[in-house]
Amino acid sequence: MVRAIRENRTPNLFALEYALSDWAVVNLILIPSFAFPLSAIEKRKPLAAHARRAGWVGCNILLDAIPADARIAIVRAGNFISPNVVREQYLRVLPFEKLAPEKRGWTLDVLNVLRRLGKTEFALGDVYAAEHGLARLHPANRNVRPKIRQQLQVLRDLGFVQFLGGGEYRLR
Repeated sequence: MVRAIRENRTPNLFALEYALSDWAVVNLILIPSFAFPLSAIEKRKPLAAHARRAGWVGCNILLDAIPADARIAIVRAGNFISPNVVREQYLRVLPFEKLAPEKRGWTLDVLNVLRRLGKTEFALGDVYAAEHGLARLHPANRNVRPKIRQQLQVLRDLGFVQFLGGGEYRLR
């Protein structure tokens, strides 16, 4: 999966939750192929020596590491979402497809930080508070604060963030 992300070959993912009692669809989400940051992939242990595919290494996809914007609901709590709403949500995140795969992860991770702040308006210092977490996700980067500022500019250009001036921003 990591190789697929790096090579821009990631498939779209549909995640389905159903009620076992009556096999009814409870939730269905789409995660577009271009919305997977490397931070959402967790390596699993290789299969045991006695397994048919001994040594094969799989992964877990950490849904909470994918920004909520990119987890597009099609069915929520058993109710179908209007196709127009689904299309709007997809078109909203479609600009991420234009970013190079090696740069997209940083942008998605910073967007995830912004969404986790839980507020519409925020300061640069609020994002800097997540510096250590972002540094853990991207250990090769030694300039995390400048990278955060750069990614805020990318998110501004993609229409997710509005720069208000003086280190203040607004989520759109």
